[in-house]
Amino acid sequence: MTAGPRSTRQRTAVASALGDVDDFRSSQELHEFLRERGESVGLTTVYRTLRTMADAGEVDVIVREDGESVYRRCSGTHHHHLVCRGCGAAVEIEGPAVEQWADAMAALHGYTQVSHTLELFGLCGHCGS
Repeated sequence: MTAGPRSTRQRTAVASALGDVDDFRSSQELHEFLRERGESVGLTTVYRTLRTMADAGEVDVIVREDGESVYRRCSGTHHHHLVCRGCGAAVEIEGPAVEQWADAMAALHGYTQVSHTLELFGLCGHCGS
């Protein structure tokens, strides 16, 4: 049995900050958010903590159109995201048709244990107005 990552003040601060934002944030954006809150957490620690949390399934990570990885605490169920290119707002969405298509394609080609990700990018009502 392996122990999970040890709980540190910095890890707790990063996890708390993620719980207080609704949109996806890059490591740098989250680091700045922590600094504004008066938290003393180094950028390298934020990077490492986010990667550890993503690997453990505690946060979702997507790659924005500009190639930067961004992170968000999401629900524990399988879902996709609709992300605003302007402000970064994100909505969890379900895609039953996508799930059916993915299952059908896997079966057609003899694949099993298939996983997928799907992210939609656009402008929210506020940014698109």
